[in-house]
Amino acid sequence: MFRLKRSRKVSHEPRLPEGVRIYAFGDIHGCVDLLHNSFAAIDEDLGQNPVDRAVEVFLGDYIDRGPQSSQTLDLLIERSRTRETVCLKGNHEAFFLGVLRDPSKIGDWKQFGGLQTLMSYGINPPLNPTAAERTDLISTLLELIPPSHLQFLRGLKPSFTCGDFYFVHAGVRPGIPLREQQETDLLWIRDEFLESKENFGKFVVHGHTPVEAPDIRHNRINIDTGAYATGNLTLLSIQGSSMLPMPLSAGKSLSGTTP
Repeated sequence: MFRLKRSRKVSHEPRLPEGVRIYAFGDIHGCVDLLHNSFAAIDEDLGQNPVDRAVEVFLGDYIDRGPQSSQTLDLLIERSRTRETVCLKGNHEAFFLGVLRDPSKIGDWKQFGGLQTLMSYGINPPLNPTAAERTDLISTLLELIPPSHLQFLRGLKPSFTCGDFYFVHAGVRPGIPLREQQETDLLWIRDEFLESKENFGKFVVHGHTPVEAPDIRHNRINIDTGAYATGNLTLLSIQGSSMLPMPLSAGKSLSGTTP
């Protein structure tokens, strides 16, 4: 039987407010089957371990690379109707919105896994579209994408704070107060943040840079375990000062055995 054990702590013990539990998700990248598994795990955990307030925080990068970007957005929107959810913006969502405004960026989007996103909306793009084909592709996409998806993508937040925790897609720029961070850094930063040992003011929960297993440091935790490439989507449960990162795989039951 699946059960979350709330026992792992960091040295300085950042805390959530009493009665709050947060479930945070690493980068999903169109892996809707892994997202289904995560929701099942949360529902089972809440049934066994009720809490006054449960908040599901998604760290961005819902689309591209994996096969089911459109279906992933559908599931996130559906989940938000019945649960308290916070959906943050990732660099892939920001780039996607930029491509809608400027079809010439499709070439770069292709390198980010954008062709898989187009295919999830029923579009079969050429591998190397001409300028005219790029414009046609975006026109077709705008005809096919549900208005609810555009509303969802345009409403994503750059960060979320609860208690001593700061949730963001990529990280923060060292030396800059959290309230003064630039959105570009929150969505794209890597080395300057990852190599920093400073106290950022709050404990940072982030994704963006894939790691083999959740990477816990004194000032941050990275929970992007490369779902589209590894088949592991990490779900992080936080309550009080306890954190439990748990990779969930497709094709596994909650007990971890193949059904």
